[in-house]
Amino acid sequence: MPTIKPDQVAVPLDVLPEARESYIENYLAATRGSGRLMLYACDQKIEHLNGDFHGEGIAAEDNDPEHLFRIGSQGVVGVLAGQKGLIARYAADYPDINYLVKMNSKTNLISTKQDDPYSPQLYSLDSVLAMRDAGVNIVGIGYTIYLGSEYEATMMAEAGELISEAHASGLIVVLWIYPRGKAVANEKDADLIAGAAGVALCLGADFVKVNPPKPAEGAASTSAQLLALASEASGRTGLVCAGGSTVDAEKFLSSLYDQIHIGGASGNATGRNIHQRPLDEAVRLTKAISAITLADYDVQEALEVFEGKEDFTVGG
Repeated sequence: MPTIKPDQVAVPLDVLPEARESYIENYLAATRGSGRLMLYACDQKIEHLNGDFHGEGIAAEDNDPEHLFRIGSQGVVGVLAGQKGLIARYAADYPDINYLVKMNSKTNLISTKQDDPYSPQLYSLDSVLAMRDAGVNIVGIGYTIYLGSEYEATMMAEAGELISEAHASGLIVVLWIYPRGKAVANEKDADLIAGAAGVALCLGADFVKVNPPKPAEGAASTSAQLLALASEASGRTGLVCAGGSTVDAEKFLSSLYDQIHIGGASGNATGRNIHQRPLDEAVRLTKAISAITLADYDVQEALEVFEGKEDFTVGG
C-alpha cells in the first residue's frame, strides 16, 4: 500500500505556520495516508437535481439522501464531498466520515445554448470553519470552475481567494475544472484538459477533478494515455478523474486502474457509479475503488473485493 509520512506531505507556503500541522493532518486523513484521493462525490442533488437519484436503473434507496452517508460510513472513502447544508443535516449521525464542503453549485436547468455556465459561491468560508470548530469533521473544501465560460474570471477569482483562506486555516482544496461554454468546441479535448489542470496548479489547489479526455475517432491513443499529459501539466497538484454515469463495475475499475497506472492520476472522484447502487453493492464498490486507489490492487483483485470474495480495509 502506498504510504506517506507527515514529513513527506508537501505543504504549500500559503499555509500559515500555526495551521501547518492541521493541514498535514487533513491531507493525510483525506488521502488515508496514501497521498492519493478517493473522493466520494455527493454534490449532484443541486448539480443534477433528482435525476441522479430516482429513475430506471437507480436503486430505490438512492432517493433518500441518507443513503449517501450510510455508504460513506460503511464503505472506504477518503472524503465525502457535498454542500454545507447537506453535511450539516447528517454529519452528527456520521461523525467519522471525512467531509469536504462544496462551496459552489448550479443546477443543469440552464443549458450552455442559453447562457454560459456560472456556479456562484453559496456561503462564506467562515461559516464552514464555524462548523469545523463546532466539531464537524471537515478536512477541506471544493469549488467548480467552468473554464471557457464568459464568467470564468469571476469563478477563478472566487476560487483563488477561497484557496488562500482555506490553506491559511489548514484545509485542503479540490477544484472541479470543466471546460464548458459557447467558446469551447470540445470539452474533453486532451490539450484543453491539460490546460485546466495547469490552471488548478496556478490557483494553488491540492487536487483537481477533471473529465477524462476522449480520444479522437480513429486515434491510436487511449483516454488513459492522453490523461498523462494533464497529470504532468498539473505538477504538484494531484489530478483525479470524474467517474461519470454508472457503468459495469469491471469496466469502471479497469478505467480507474489505467487512469492511475498509465495516466498518472492521483486517485479518483466517483459519485453516481457508487450511490446509484443498493447499499451493500455500493459499499463493496467503494472498497474495490479504494483497493485500487489506496493499495495498488490490480483489477482482478479489486473485482474480488467488489464481488464480496475478499474484504478491504485501509491497511488490510
